[in-house]
Order: sequence, then C-alpha cells, then structure tokens
Amino acid sequence: MTEAISVPSAAAGPGALRIAVLGAGSWGTTFAKVLADGGADVLVWSRRREVAHEITETHRNSGYLPGINLPSNLRGHDSLEHVLAGAQQVYLSVPSQSLRSNLASIRDILPAEVPIVSLMKGVERGTGLRMSEVIEGELGVERERIAAVSGPNLALEIARREPTAAVVASIHHETAVAVAQAATNDYFRTFVNTDVIGTEFGGVLKNLIAVAVGIADGVGYGENTKASIITRGLVELTDFAVAFGARPETMIGLAGLGDLIATCESPLSRNNAAGRLLGQGYGFEQVIAQMNQTAEGLASVGPILELAATKGVSMPIVAQVAQVLDGTLDPRELAPHLATDSDEPQAE
Repeated sequence: MTEAISVPSAAAGPGALRIAVLGAGSWGTTFAKVLADGGADVLVWSRRREVAHEITETHRNSGYLPGINLPSNLRGHDSLEHVLAGAQQVYLSVPSQSLRSNLASIRDILPAEVPIVSLMKGVERGTGLRMSEVIEGELGVERERIAAVSGPNLALEIARREPTAAVVASIHHETAVAVAQAATNDYFRTFVNTDVIGTEFGGVLKNLIAVAVGIADGVGYGENTKASIITRGLVELTDFAVAFGARPETMIGLAGLGDLIATCESPLSRNNAAGRLLGQGYGFEQVIAQMNQTAEGLASVGPILELAATKGVSMPIVAQVAQVLDGTLDPRELAPHLATDSDEPQAE
C-alpha cells in the first residue's frame, strides 16, 4: 500500500532538522531546496568549491538551475566532513556509476543511525545492483535505514515550486515516514511505501523508455508512435520489475507510470533529450559530449538487459535502444519493431 504523508511546512529555525545532501547537480540542489522549503537546515556538498560558494553566498546554482533563487537555510560546502557533521538525515544525489567511490569517501565519517536516502535512478554496471543495494553493501548499514525517492520529478519544474508528488520507499515504514515528513511542503507532497524494489526499478526503467521516445521524436515520428512506445514500455517495465519482486501496483503509481509520463513527455528530461539526439543521427559519444549532465538511461541499458536475461524477461524496446546505441539499428527502424521480437500478432 502507498500512504500519503501530509505535514505543514515550517520555517527553519532553532531545532530544525539538520540534513546533508551529497551532490549539487540539478536534482541534488532541487531536492535540497524541497527539504529547506519544508523547514530543514540543509547543507549541500559540491565537489567544486565555486559551486558551493555560489549556493551559500548568492543563493543560486546558475550552472544547473538558472534563474532559481535558493532559500537562505540552504547552504553549500566542498568538505564532506563539514557537510556530514551532525546530519540527522543524509541524501545521496551523485551519478549512479560513481556512487560506490563516493560511498567509500564517507564510510568512516557518516553519522551513526541516520536514514540514508537515495535520490538516484540507475543500476550499477558490472553488478546490476540497485542503488540501495550498493549503499547497503558499501556502507555496511542496516537495510532498515535506507530509503529511495522516486516519482514524476523534473528538477527545474520543482525548483520553480510547481506542484508535484513523489514516493519514498523503505522496508522500514518508520524510515519512510521520517523522510517523507522532511520532504513535504506546500508544493511537494510525499507518499510512502515499503516496495523498494518497485520504486527503484520504476525510476530506472522509465529512463530507458524515455530514451526510446526521444529517439522517435528525433526521427520525426508523431504522437501515435510515442504513445505506443510509452504504453508498451509500461508493460516492459512492469514485467521486469515484478520478475524481480516488485509489486505490480507500484508500477502504475508515482514511481512507475507517473515518472514514465513526465520523463517521456518533457523536453526537460535528460533521457528524452539524449534520445532525440540519437534519433537525429548523432552517435553515442557525440550525445555524451553534448549532454551537460548525466542521462542515467544511457548507462542503464546494458545492465538492465543483462538482468532481464537472467529472469527470461523480454524487453524489445530496451533491446532496440541498445542496438541504436551500438550503431547496429537505424533509429528510423525503432518504431516498426517496438512491440515485439516476433512476427506473430501480440496480445495487448
């Protein structure tokens, strides 16, 4: 079951929750703003000193959130020790493929017994592990302390205070509730569930379908094609996630269908933008060079297909994205084959 958490937003002040956010990209900074607007005292870690200084001194992160004013109770710093000192909750928003190395840097300075929250949407290359599994293994923390956030959450829209919602998942209900209370304000409503597998895989898989939709858009196909990819893509991501233990209802909620729609339809989506470049004929390396930030879907295609094979799950759309990425399928050939690997008519 998914449960709504609704708490009033409060101004930061004495006794405010102390939160650390590691990662000062668009999503890390935006979620830090969500937490600060909910009343927490938030410190964001940036690897680059100039970004941390801009956040603290000018209340801006112009490289990632142009035109957005950040609250005064949100500050930046380039020292992990400084950011983590005294933190009561820790949020992680770094590229999925560098998570493990970042965790190694904080293992010995992480505050004890605090919730560790993943804001990332990817699986680790080589291991196929979800982000919560990497966190558990690398930090050696109890699974009950770990939570994952997902949903239709395009960073710039949220930074503009446009209303939306998200879901926090943890196997420990109290951990999910504590995170949801911190991440609720007058424009951002947070729900909770205990389906970590479904919540995380929903956030990963929708990126892959968004790349496919972007490819179709870049080629010049219309709304029928894109709607077909989204609809059949939902089937693919549900079949995959359920095979790994997710609950089917999670995949038609915020972390599944909600996130899928937002990511596939918005020009603000990095994965959609990467797909459009591929559809326009750019090669993989050219797309990477043009992207200002990581498009997690591109890094997750291979690991997801490897995992799917272990469960015998057919993922024709994702498989064709992989072929476009490695140059063995013309982007214009994606749509005619989007529904099936077989010539036989398929049941919906």
